[in-house]
Amino acid sequence: MFRSGDRGPRVAVVTDSTASLPAGLAERWGIEVVPLEVVVDGERHHEGLDLTSADLLTALTAGRKVTTSQPSPAVFARAYAHAVERGAREIVSVHLSGELSGTVRAAELAALAAPVPVHVVDSRTVAMGLGLAAIAAAELVAPPPRTGHGLPGRSPAGRSLAPGGALAAERARQVAASSSTLFLLDSLDQLRRGGRIGSGAATMGTLLGLRPLLTLRSGRIEVVEKVRTRRAARERLEALTVKDVRARGGAQIAVHHLGQPELAAQVAAALESALCDGDARVVGRVAVSEISAVIAAHAGPGLLAVVVADR
Repeated sequence: MFRSGDRGPRVAVVTDSTASLPAGLAERWGIEVVPLEVVVDGERHHEGLDLTSADLLTALTAGRKVTTSQPSPAVFARAYAHAVERGAREIVSVHLSGELSGTVRAAELAALAAPVPVHVVDSRTVAMGLGLAAIAAAELVAPPPRTGHGLPGRSPAGRSLAPGGALAAERARQVAASSSTLFLLDSLDQLRRGGRIGSGAATMGTLLGLRPLLTLRSGRIEVVEKVRTRRAARERLEALTVKDVRARGGAQIAVHHLGQPELAAQVAAALESALCDGDARVVGRVAVSEISAVIAAHAGPGLLAVVVADR
């Protein structure tokens, strides 16, 4: 991700590939992304490196056996060493919910032997709930531009006032805790097989032909509502998002999809239109990105999700 000789900020930010960051954002903020593993019919892949979400969707549609695996502590140790080589004196390592994966535990183990302090954050969420938390930490510690005046993080004399890793880690926790995630799927079978949702809820949805709206609460997947059709579920997804943003008085929004870029763009446009008045503006444009292959492996085809977080 980084060229040899590049120098990063004093505090480096590391996250994992389930953050589902839109293209270019990790590079823009200097965030190191540690890939999780996806095993397709016994063949091991690293998502984002030799496996895309589109590849995973093809495998799922073909009925191939798909499992996932967290990075080892050694993988995190290499990421931390790379950050130190680039000049980091502290590291903030922000990861998906420990209720869903052992990834954050692997990061904690690697942190014990790291040559600099590593602040490991269990975001208690996933996708752009995690991604926005990592970006918030990176924004806080990023070195200011070389030009311009009155920029945040600079004293009148131009000296850097960038905060340390502990403050950046706390900032990541705050943004992650403020996030809410709503998503819908074509089927709950993948979640049931992976033990992410109870068999009773999955069976009921199948028998009654309901489309459940799901969320993450305290790091766990829960059913919010059950809706009769996918169209109605999408409309409810949008309505609940608008209600959430208006209650906050403004927020950041990200839309995720799996192989449905046009639909995700339509949802993003609908949300921007609904929130274009002065009561509760979206902070910036609604981000759109394909969901991580690891999340897709557990969620299955048809995923559509919206993440909302405070700025």
